[in-house]
Parts: sequence; C-alpha cells; structure tokens
Amino acid sequence: MKSIKLTFTLVIGLLLTGITSLSYAQTSEYEIDGKTFGMPEAEVFTEDYDGPPVVGDHLSMLPNLEPLDYEGNKTHEVRIDIIAQEIEVADGVKYEAWTFGGTVPGPVLHVREGDRITFTMKNRSDEAVTITQPTKEGSPFMQQVAQNNYMKAQEATMPMPHSMDFHAGTVAKDDKWRTIAPGQSIKFDWVANYAGSYIYHCGTPSVLMHTAMGQHGVVVVSPKDGYDTGYEVDKEYVIVQSEYYLKKGPGDLYQYDYEGAQNRNPSHVVFNGHQTILHDQPLKANAGDRVRFHVSNNGPSGTSSFHVIGGIFDRVWLEGHPFNEMRGMQTVLLGASSSATIDMIVPEEGKYILIDHEFADAEKGATGTLKAGPREK
Repeated sequence: MKSIKLTFTLVIGLLLTGITSLSYAQTSEYEIDGKTFGMPEAEVFTEDYDGPPVVGDHLSMLPNLEPLDYEGNKTHEVRIDIIAQEIEVADGVKYEAWTFGGTVPGPVLHVREGDRITFTMKNRSDEAVTITQPTKEGSPFMQQVAQNNYMKAQEATMPMPHSMDFHAGTVAKDDKWRTIAPGQSIKFDWVANYAGSYIYHCGTPSVLMHTAMGQHGVVVVSPKDGYDTGYEVDKEYVIVQSEYYLKKGPGDLYQYDYEGAQNRNPSHVVFNGHQTILHDQPLKANAGDRVRFHVSNNGPSGTSSFHVIGGIFDRVWLEGHPFNEMRGMQTVLLGASSSATIDMIVPEEGKYILIDHEFADAEKGATGTLKAGPREK
C-alpha cells in the first residue's frame, strides 16, 4: 500500500512538472501603496551546480536569526536546494526526510520589508549531498549545521518532484511555485512586501505529505521602520512548531504514516524539528532581559497554543506585523501556517518552559527551555 501511494504521489508530481513547459506572459513591475508587484517570469533550467545547498548571507539554522547588517533595502541572492537526508527527530527515531537545505525545518531567511529576493533552487533529491562538512562557503546556515548537527543528518537519495511556496511572496503560484523534477532548477524574484514571519513549504501534491516529510521553513521579514517599542531587545530567537507522522518501518528507519497524517494523529509534535533539542540546548537569557520569539506554527495540520510557564507576553504582534499589536497575553493561539512575534521580560533567574498548552501535543514533544541567568544590568 505504501509503494502504491508513493508511486501515485510521484506520478502526480511528474504530471505537474509538465507545467514548466508552458509559456507564461512576461509581467512588468508596478507599485501599489509602496509595494512592488509583477515579477519577471520564473526560469526553469538545468545546471551542473554541486556546491553548498544553502547560499546567502542571511540564512541561518534554528533558533538563530541572522542580523540585518545593512541599511535600507537590498537584493538578496538566495539558494536553497532540495536534498534528502536521514535525520533523527527524537531519541531512536530516524527517517529519510525530504528537506530544504538538509534540516527540518529548513534554514531561516531574514530580510527587511521591501527587500527583493532572487531565489534559486535545484532539485537534488537524486544526489547524495553532505551538509555536515565544515565550510566557510554558502551561508551562516552551512557553518552552523556543521558545528551543531543535532539531527545527526546523513546523506540520502529519494528522487521526487518538488516545488517552493514562500508565503512571504506575492506572486502567481503557477509560475513561481512550479514543480521541478530531479535535476532541474528554478530561479525567480519576489519582493518582501509585508512585514512578518512567514512559512515556506513544498507545494507539490500531496502538500500534506511533502510538508510532513520535512519540506518547510520560515522567512522573517523585519518591518522597515521596526517595531514601535521604545526599547532594545536583548535576545532574539526563532521557534517553529511542527508535526511528524511516522511509524516504525521494516528496518531501523521510520516511515511516513499516511493514515496518521490523514487523521491528524501525529507521532511527534516538536519545536525546531526535534523532540528534545530545546531542552538539550536551551535558549539563553538573563533576568530582566527582553527576549523576542518569532514563533511559527508550520503544521502541517495542527494548532498551537504557545505559552511560556512563568512568563507573560509583554507585547505580541500577530503574524509579526507591526500593526497587529496585543499586550499582556498568557498564550498565543496559532493555526497551521500562522505566526507571531512575541516579546517577554524574563522575570528572574531560573528555567522557563516553552510549551504548547494543548497538552496532548506537549506530551508528544512540543516543549522547550529558556534558561535565565542572574540580572546583569
């Protein structure tokens, strides 16, 4: 049954890949309310590229957020290739994931509202790509994952059609989000017109399966004028909640649980891709610090009731947009693909538990730790 379903998914994906041969009208750029629309047609091509699967100055590994070290707006040259990797998501639980860049979730892209992104992606799912060798090339992400391979990633191959859907991008999906076959590449532009934190994911059917298999990540679009707060943030982290639907396979590896995914019965609900990573490597702060969390519920299907035991959220911007401000929240409810930017004052030295207050999910792994040291100011 599994092979039939996988074959069906492959066939549908290959049929969709045929769309890449269609002709798309060339679009001229225009502006409305200071936002840029009408991007050029995407380009689908083949290339001999075999370098780092993640390239760009502002791409980092969770929970890191690469600082914006420039003024105004810029064009980001970004590459995130599709590769298969064998990864660990909980103690003794490994499976062959479909990934953007080699981890689940994929790299965090940080840009500013109004920035342009020139994006390239090669479908290298038929190649064995190593992501853990130290290198100064590519991106901060590549250096961070080599130093901290907490998913115990190992190269794998699993040829499959894939695509990229940036929720931060305002473009025509039948052009920019086209499915590409193994060995193909796609290149297109988009402009970060709206501030906030946005999921990206594979849009190839079954979208549920592709996302659950690991193809998702986050783009943080910082507001061009910042958040109107009157204070500086001391620590800044990105937290992604997501679900795995896995069952024991015939060997040592786990495999996709089709029935579990259809019935919304995840085997694991986790922060930053691993059941214990935010306990094994707790977030750090000090008493009196203002900590900012960019929290995204990447689903693919569940909700999140994000809470920090011992803390009150001083300010919350729903979806990360500066106009959507709320204050004094105990819990932030996030549907699948929803996000929030959350500021919290750390009350005192000690441990604070990050948790999905939907306790069934917490017991499946959606917890973490913020470890606070003594006040330094």
